[in-house]
Parts: sequence; structure tokens; C-alpha cells
Amino acid sequence: MAGAIALRQLATGYRGQISADRLAETARRAGIGSFIAVTCAAFALVYTAFTNDFSVSYILHHSNRALPGPYKFAALWSGQEGSLLLWAWLLTAYGFVLRMRHKVDVTLTAYASTILAGIQIFFLLLLNFAAPPFALVQGQQPADGFGLNPLLQYPEMVIHPPMLYLGYVGFSVPFAFALGALMMRYPGEKWIHITRRWTMVTWLFLTCGIFLGAHWAYSVLGWGGYWGWDPVENASLMPWLTGTAFLHSVMMQEKRGMMKNWNVWLIFSTFMLCILGTDLTRSGLVSSVHAFAQSSIGSWFTAFLVVVLSICLFTFLKQRDHLKSEHKLESLVSRESSFLFNNLVLLAACFTILWGTLFPIISEYVQGNRVTVGAPFFNRVALPIGLFLLFLTGIGPLLAWRSASFKSVRRNFILPTAAIVVTAIVLMAVGLRPWNDQATFYSLVAFSLGAGVTTAISSEFLRGASVIRKHTGQNLFVSMVQLTRRNTRRYGGYLVHFGVVVIFIGIAGGAFSQNHEQEMNNGQSMTIGPYKIVEESFTQDSNPNYDTEFALLDVYRGNKKITQLAPEKRFYASSQQPETRVANHSTLAWDLYVIYAGKNPDSGLPIIKVFLNPLMAWIWIGVIIVAIGTLVALAPNLSAALASSRTRSGVAEAAKPPAPRLLDEQEVAVAGRGHD
Repeated sequence: MAGAIALRQLATGYRGQISADRLAETARRAGIGSFIAVTCAAFALVYTAFTNDFSVSYILHHSNRALPGPYKFAALWSGQEGSLLLWAWLLTAYGFVLRMRHKVDVTLTAYASTILAGIQIFFLLLLNFAAPPFALVQGQQPADGFGLNPLLQYPEMVIHPPMLYLGYVGFSVPFAFALGALMMRYPGEKWIHITRRWTMVTWLFLTCGIFLGAHWAYSVLGWGGYWGWDPVENASLMPWLTGTAFLHSVMMQEKRGMMKNWNVWLIFSTFMLCILGTDLTRSGLVSSVHAFAQSSIGSWFTAFLVVVLSICLFTFLKQRDHLKSEHKLESLVSRESSFLFNNLVLLAACFTILWGTLFPIISEYVQGNRVTVGAPFFNRVALPIGLFLLFLTGIGPLLAWRSASFKSVRRNFILPTAAIVVTAIVLMAVGLRPWNDQATFYSLVAFSLGAGVTTAISSEFLRGASVIRKHTGQNLFVSMVQLTRRNTRRYGGYLVHFGVVVIFIGIAGGAFSQNHEQEMNNGQSMTIGPYKIVEESFTQDSNPNYDTEFALLDVYRGNKKITQLAPEKRFYASSQQPETRVANHSTLAWDLYVIYAGKNPDSGLPIIKVFLNPLMAWIWIGVIIVAIGTLVALAPNLSAALASSRTRSGVAEAAKPPAPRLLDEQEVAVAGRGHD
């Protein structure tokens, strides 16, 4: 009897397990199905743009018949409803990849999938009730659409918004894993290993999206700069700062079991800042050239943020005993401390930008009038913080884990310190006067620190590569490649740091920009720096999409003509809006940046404004290096197995000298830097 009861209970439990497994598989397939459904919706909206179906209100307001094909495709994200559909589609795409890889950890992936599904439901509710992209035009259908915003009719705008959204949306995945791991009290740090690639790829997308936006602003807006501390620019920078802090501090949790509370809140904050950035773009709370028109949709995002924060706070308070650190900080002179200071500085920068961005809203709520915070405030605070971050970028790789001895600190810092001092002396000797103004002082500090950090990074590569060369006989370059392949995460990170140095060098050059504005008739010229600019002609042209006025300018250096530039002013017929197109001659030394500012109404002559921006190209080169470094860090390590010959019979084979042994990473580090 007892045996029969036990068998019945066992059978019931077995059936329950089968039912749970089937339910989990059904939910997984439903997530995959949602990806297919939202993909169809996105395709349908793009199809209506290409077929000029102006019965759809969204297509009527963001496309027209003469719009070139790439910009018809870009219409998907040019307006509020379409951009939300893009958000939802990318979210389902990330969820699709996640569910296809569910076997890495079935239970944890189920938790993460459920959280992603909750986020997805919010955006689908928006698309169905607050911002439907397929709303039909009421009344008579117009023969043509109103056209795409002229500012968006630029090649980079086909790439920049999707790249930025891939970053925004992508942070949902590590957020979902972190929240799911906390809910289920997930043991160990496996959730970090699972999400590492997700986080790095997402961070790379966001980085590229931010700098593509900066390059677009530089090329289209025509004010001579690339970053104006616009609220929507700030909204993209804030999650990048906290995401960068997370990527650094998560290494402390992996290696030392430290900063668990910190890391959970860093990824929570990063996701919520992504939602806040989306809110600022759509709510009309801030004034920005990047923002959509004011609408009530902001209240939806505000409510969603409150719900997310409440869930995160409740889960954290309930499970905080699960996040106890396994070790404590043992020394201020250690790699752990450098990561900690790095995080504090990144968060200080994020809080400063958040405060400056929201201050107009807060002041209007408290005082009744809006107090605007401009670029001078952000520059005054952000520049010292950025230079301190640059300093920490060089310190971290030179310090050991746990505690660094005075001997190792002195040995590792002597060359970078010498590079800083020598660079500062040389720059002042050639005419840089840091006591003249604050901008020159900051530039001198940036150049000097850049030299020190580059020396520190180079020494790390050279130390390890010299050890490999000594044991293998390979040349130095091959040894450096092999060293990088042994530990792609470490040396890819060094490449990212070097890219950041190059970006800072480009930014520092902005202190020495020059500009000149002049009316120019045919044959007249102006001089700026080493260049002489001569107007050859001024003319007009038109096509079905826009009319244009432009000047043809010959550029000379000395007596040699080096290029011809054609800055223009466009006027789009469908939207009745103008747009500036900058002409730029870029070299490694400087950019010759020319703007056609319109005609003088009295004389009818074109007004030409010219900027000479030193070292501008190094910003974009630095971004490319950062991207390459990130891809290297994502690559798998080369196995450090022994390189042995196949055993053959005979005494002669046994008598051969052994093949050189591939050193592992620990041996390279010890041989290159000595025991700490």
C-alpha cells in the first residue's frame, strides 16, 4: 500500500516536472514568436515608406515621394512612433538571441527572459495605445508626404540612431540577468560570465552611437563643434558612464568577490538611465535639436521608471544578505583601489551631468521659472573629472591585485612619470603657455598625461612580448600579437585605454581653434593658419528633393592648390526647412572646416565662415581604436597548451631538442614585471 502511494506521488511529481518543462518551453517559443511578429510590423512600416502609402499618418509626416531610398528606410526611426517600434523590435531581437542560447543556464535564462518580457510588454503597450505607428490619416489623403526632417537627411543618420538604440536596448539583457540572479539568489559569479559579452557588445554599440552622433553634429549643424552638452547628448552619455564603471568594477567581483552591491546597482542604474534618456527625448521636458515633439508619452516612461526602481529596490532589500563581499580592500595602493576610484569619478561625472540636465526642470518646478544650464557649467566640471579619469587609466594597469609593494610601484611608474614631465617641459619650450588661460592649462595636462598613459600601456606590451621573444625567438611584433591572443581581455582593454588617450588628445586640440568670417565675391580670398581660401564662384542648383546654394572655394597652401571645397545651404521643398552642409578638409594636424552661412541681404554676397580645428581627426581615430580594442577583448584566448612534437619511434627523435614551450599568462607577467 505504501509502495503504491509512493509510486503515485512519484508519478504525480514526474508529471508536474513535465508540465513545468513544457510550460517553460512554451514561454520560450512565445518569446521567439514575438520577435517574428514585431519583425513583421517593422517590415510593414518600412514597406509603406517605400511604396509611398500616405494613408498611414506616420509615413505622411516622415517621408515623401522624392526622398532617396536610404532615408525612406531611416524614416523607421525618424519619428516617435517608428523609433518606439525600433526599440521594441531590437528588444525582441535581443530576446530571440537570448532564448536561442538558453542552455547556458536554463533557470537563470528563464528568469532573465521573464524580465525582458516585462520590458517588452511595456513597449508593446506604448505602441498599441500611446503611439500607434499605423494610425490612418483622417479625411482626404494628400498626394505627397511632408518629408523627412532635413537634419536627418545625412548618411550617418542611417547608422547613428540604430547604433545608439542597440546600446540603449542592449543594456536590458545584463539588467535582466542581474535582477534575475538576485531574485533567485544565484550562487557564484556565473551570471557575470554569461553577461560579459552582452555588456561589452552593448557598450561598444553605445560608444559608436555617441561618437557617430558627435560626428553628425560636427558635419551638419554647422557651428564648428561636435559636442554642445545638449540634454539629449547628455542622456546618451550618462548610461555610458555607469556602464563603463560596471565593466571595470565587475572584474573585482570576478577575481576577488568584492563590490557585489555596487555592481548590482551600477547595472540597475545603467538600464534606468537608458529609459530616462528615452523619456527625455520624447517627453518634451527639455529643449533639444535631437528631441521629438512634446507629447504626453513622457508620463508613461515616468511611471515605468517608478515601477522598475520599486522592483529593484524591493528585490535588493529582500536579498541584500546574498550580496556580502568575500574580501575587503587590503591596500589603497592596489588595482582594486584604482578600480574603486575610477568608479567614484565616473559616478561623479554622471551625477554632475544628470544634475545639470535636470536642473532647468527642477528650477521651473520649484521657482516657477526655468534656469538654463549651459556648456560653460559642464565644461568647468567635466574637464577636471575627465583628466583625473585619464590619470587613472594609466595607473590601473601598473598596480598589482591586493597590494603593491613600494619597489614595484617605483619600478612601474618611473617611465610614465618621466614621460609626463618631459612632455610638459617640451610643450612649454615650444610655446605652450599654461598660465595664459585655463583652456591651455587643461590641454597641457591632457597632452602630458596622454604621454604618460601611452608609456604605461606600451611598457605592459613590451614587457610581456620581450619575455615571449626570449623563449620563442620570434620578432617583437609577432610576440606582441601572441601576447595579446593569450589574454585578449586584458590587452584588448589596454587598446581601449589607448584609444581613450587618443580621443583626449583630439579634444585637447580644441583649445587652439581659430575662426574667421567674411563676405566673399568671386576672386576674393581669406587667410587662416597656413591656408588661403579663394572663392571661384557662387551658384545654385536644384533637384526634386531640395534646392541648394553653394560656393566653390579653392584652397591653397603656399602657392599650391590642395583641394576645392563646396559648402552649401539646402532648402527642402516638402518640409519647407533649410539645412547646412559643411565642407571639411581634414588632416592629422587640423580640420579646415568651412560653412556657407547664407547671403548678406544688402550686398547679395555669400558669407563664408571658416574654422581651423587642430587635431580633430584624432577623436575619430581614437574611437576606431576603442572599437578595435573592444573586439579584441571579446575574442577568445589562445590556448596556452604545450607545443610538443609528435612522438616517433627511434633514438634520433628522442634526442632532438624539445620544442619551445608556450608560456602561460602568469609566467609572462612574473618574468616581465618580477615578483611583487
